[in-house]
Amino acid sequence: MNERPSQFWTFSLTVYGEPAVQQECLELQDRHGVDVNLLLFCAFVGAVHGAVLSEEEVRQLAGAVTDWQQNVVRSLRQARRALKPLATDASPIAAPAAALRATVKAMELEAERIEQMILDCWRAARLGVWPRAEPVAAVAGNIRALFAIGAEAMPPPELPMHLLAAALAAAGQVRA
Repeated sequence: MNERPSQFWTFSLTVYGEPAVQQECLELQDRHGVDVNLLLFCAFVGAVHGAVLSEEEVRQLAGAVTDWQQNVVRSLRQARRALKPLATDASPIAAPAAALRATVKAMELEAERIEQMILDCWRAARLGVWPRAEPVAAVAGNIRALFAIGAEAMPPPELPMHLLAAALAAAGQVRA
């Protein structure tokens, strides 16, 4: 695709490029079922726009990508993870399995980018009506709202402080 990367995608690559942020995000994904793109979106609109999302808006946002996330992104992630042991063993299929895993990984990344496009379209239609706050408060509030809609039987996780710091640092770069 020859499309120019969106601010959200650029922001996400910058923020997620921090190893401590990756670790936090993957832990939230694996332990708490948090969609990393939703997490990054909450950080993005808070850090870059100072926008504050309500729990209901985060619920609507999650609903906009649920089918895509479950049917496409998670399926590709499961395939990539299932291929890992096959790609690293000493069997004759290791090399082709590794090549297939690399292809699936690229497809997963493209599926994540498409999910972000869905989220960015959702943002563009609503940005003007969201209340504003200082970026640090907006990011923290948005992430708490995301955690609140997913907290059914367990208490919500702690705020991902590395993500919060990286989001605030990246906001200036993305706006420029």
